Amino acid sequence: MPLSLEEREQFLLEPHIASLAVAGAAGRGPLQVPVWYQYKPGGEAWILTAAKSRKARQIAEHGRFSLLVERLEPSIRYVTVEGPVLSTEEGTDEHLVEMCTRYVRPERLEAYIKYLKAEGQQSVITLKVEHWTSADLGQV
Repeated sequence: MPLSLEEREQFLLEPHIASLAVAGAAGRGPLQVPVWYQYKPGGEAWILTAAKSRKARQIAEHGRFSLLVERLEPSIRYVTVEGPVLSTEEGTDEHLVEMCTRYVRPERLEAYIKYLKAEGQQSVITLKVEHWTSADLGQV
């Protein structure tokens, strides 16, 4: 059964892992990788990625991407958002802390942020949600 807008947004506010998909290079299928994300009610989601990563290059080239967020318990539920890139900006320390606080245990936070900084400049890529797909398939 499809989810209401309120249910979709509430689900995206929870810290799930997303599967990002973006059109691939010529002769290849789409690039699909797991990512952490942040969602802002009203239809914007952002990811944090190394500025020189393949996904950052593919998103810049194609100008749009999708995120699939799912869970298995207490029921099988998923939400997919897709749309154009609203903005790409240089990731700041505040972005790193916000994203990592969402996913990393407090005792590991400082070390993980240090790791990301060593990886190189991070980019924040914001998606404007144009299309939604969602369902709650119940318990199996």
